[in-house]
Amino acid sequence: MLDSIILDIDGTLWNSTPIVSEAWNYALSTRPDITYRFTPGRLTQLFGLPMDEIAALSLPDLNPEDRNTLMALCYKEEERFLTACTEDLLYPGVADTIRTLSGICPLFIVSNCQSGYIELFLEKTGLGPCITDFECPGSTGLGKGQNIRLVMERNHLKNPIYVGDIEKDHKAATEAGIPFCHAAYGFGGADQPDYVIQKFPELLTLFER
Repeated sequence: MLDSIILDIDGTLWNSTPIVSEAWNYALSTRPDITYRFTPGRLTQLFGLPMDEIAALSLPDLNPEDRNTLMALCYKEEERFLTACTEDLLYPGVADTIRTLSGICPLFIVSNCQSGYIELFLEKTGLGPCITDFECPGSTGLGKGQNIRLVMERNHLKNPIYVGDIEKDHKAATEAGIPFCHAAYGFGGADQPDYVIQKFPELLTLFER
């Protein structure tokens, strides 16, 4: 029996790529020597990767120090743009389902993001009271699988499941030794996940098995 659910954010709970691409492109526009621009579609391919990999894939011609400085500006503008955004970025049914699920079992978030992103997500959506704990590599320097284990250990979880939308999420769950539920409506595929949902509210059916 499941005792908890650990959730990814991007491609699982919301799609922020239109806003984030605007923010990152604004940051890039401060450098006349850089002509590369992000698109929402490109970000769906990058989200879920560690932050240093996103930087290396997107700005390969820059030296690591310059690249990291520019990506830090991207994240700063991302926070500003998302804070100002009045659009509902959540996938259908996410807010109501999370509120319902939080009354059934503890909910957690582990995402490959910078420090502050999860907090911003919770503030924007009003879902903070529903989430027991969260973690990200921006705070720990650890990979997603290790962060899942960290959340499990400090919250004494015995039978959690991880919900994400891409194969790297599946591999992280496997690394952590827990089942994986693929959010098939998200950004990517997954090879032989333990569970599949076509819509977020279908998570509620896991407790009917």
